[in-house]
Amino acid sequence: MMARRLPLVALLALVALGPRLLPEFYVTLFNYIGLYGLVALGLVLLTGIGGMTSFGQGAFVGLGAYATAYLTTVHGLSPWATLFIGLAVTGATALLLGAMTLRLSGHYLPLGTIAWGISLYYLFGNLDALGGHTGITGIPAVSLFGLSLESGRDFGYLIWAITLAALWATQNLLASRQGRAIRALKGGSLMAESMGVDIARTKIIAFLIAALLASLSGWLYAHLQRFVNPTPFSLHHGIEYLFMAVVGGAASLWGALLGAGVITLLNEWLKDLLPKLLGASGNFEMIVFGVMMVLLLQYAPNGLWPLLARRLPAPRREIAVSDAQPLTQRDKPASGTTLLEVKAAVKRFGGLVAVNDMSLTVKAGEILALLGPNGAGKSTMFNLVSGVAPPTSGTVHFLDRRIDGLDPRRIAKLGMSRSFQHVRLLREMSVLENVAIGAHLRGAAGVLSSSLHLERGEEARLLAEAARQVQRVGLGEHLHDAAGSLPLGKQRILEIARALCADPCLLLLDEPAAGLRYLEKQALAELLRKLCGEGLGILLVEHDMDFVMGLVHRVVVMDFGEKIAEGLPDEIQRNPAVREAYLGGVE
Repeated sequence: MMARRLPLVALLALVALGPRLLPEFYVTLFNYIGLYGLVALGLVLLTGIGGMTSFGQGAFVGLGAYATAYLTTVHGLSPWATLFIGLAVTGATALLLGAMTLRLSGHYLPLGTIAWGISLYYLFGNLDALGGHTGITGIPAVSLFGLSLESGRDFGYLIWAITLAALWATQNLLASRQGRAIRALKGGSLMAESMGVDIARTKIIAFLIAALLASLSGWLYAHLQRFVNPTPFSLHHGIEYLFMAVVGGAASLWGALLGAGVITLLNEWLKDLLPKLLGASGNFEMIVFGVMMVLLLQYAPNGLWPLLARRLPAPRREIAVSDAQPLTQRDKPASGTTLLEVKAAVKRFGGLVAVNDMSLTVKAGEILALLGPNGAGKSTMFNLVSGVAPPTSGTVHFLDRRIDGLDPRRIAKLGMSRSFQHVRLLREMSVLENVAIGAHLRGAAGVLSSSLHLERGEEARLLAEAARQVQRVGLGEHLHDAAGSLPLGKQRILEIARALCADPCLLLLDEPAAGLRYLEKQALAELLRKLCGEGLGILLVEHDMDFVMGLVHRVVVMDFGEKIAEGLPDEIQRNPAVREAYLGGVE
């Protein structure tokens, strides 16, 4: 445990002693590392963990800096008052920009951040009230408990106190229900939404937190320098912040500080060294940075911090299942109750009719198999039921409520949960944390309470529930293992545990036996029988007839988007239309 805390102990010692013992030059660099690390910390959350690339964080730094510079010099407000005003302005701007740009995907999102980053930069330089390109001087020093923090040595303590507090709060957030929602974004929006995560809201939360951390860095920068102009808030600096996050480790919070330190120190050392070696002045350090970035992405794509972390003992988070009070469970329908009813569903894609006049029902305590050869329309039908795609016509009812047209998140809240044809897990997260994502809708703690670690009671119950579901499906020995380390068969069972953690009354399983060996299929079948015996309804989409026939209660067979047979397994096996569709065997 002590070895694991060594980086923190070393940093705290440096923060405590550095401003008093280091030369003035290195005190200044150390302060800048704290300022840059604060921005990089937000980028780790936004880009490395949330999967949303931003080149515009320098503009948010500028908003925080200019807000306090203008309000303290022109209107005489206290620096502490301008801190909250600057955060409010930045928050409002981030909400507006996030609403416009976070809807973009692929390369359009980073291009969008470049666009508004450049716009805000030129706004700072062209407003006469902000001093134009000359900037604003005479920014007052910050006072704390009656002590004026005028020197860099004194102000450094405030910088690092805020930076470490932000690191602690972000760690708390990521270890919570809200943090798992942010981390789930990289697993794909469909997976996250099917577990009840509000994708749009979660993206905005990550974007807003990153913007506020950048604004906080700008406030500190303005009162450290006592002067601001647009230059430090350009697109160039936005790219440099992203470099810091990537170099340190884009998915590692500690990597943000490491990357800020490495880039800042190298930048200064190379500025001194390269002119001596090359005999000329210029921005040669940028050339070296470019070469180093290419090498880093090739040989250490996860950044420097994971390389260091491998030398430290890995933490193992043990959860005492019996210590936490169970979560409230929904009332389950009685066995035989109709859970799902699809009537005359049709789905057209242009001139292609993928599903045509399909009807089926699923009852509590039964397993219904939806069979058909490849291309029969099973997956499309599955998407109609789960809310991924609305039917062109027809209706879908769940627990007597019409759900066609509802999004997957709202359907999940009603008590329907699912797995995926292609396993969608967060491979680096533990089995326990992956399953806990399924319980997202069963918690209520917000971002602020999670960041301050005030949700520990609810969090204990959520994790305990996840642990119970892991044990329920027979994966208890893998509770703290990385999900990506499990074989495919156990990963599919892990997805079922995640679905069960949502407390559903209907499970939708999309080809759960695909790619499994014989013994793995037997283990899966036994698990499904157990769940069915507990009163769950299960809709099983498959094309493996041998796996299904000894397991399910009823079978619906599709071919070319239409129902060609429905009945008991024995009846289906003897049905001539089914035998013709399968061409005498299972594809």
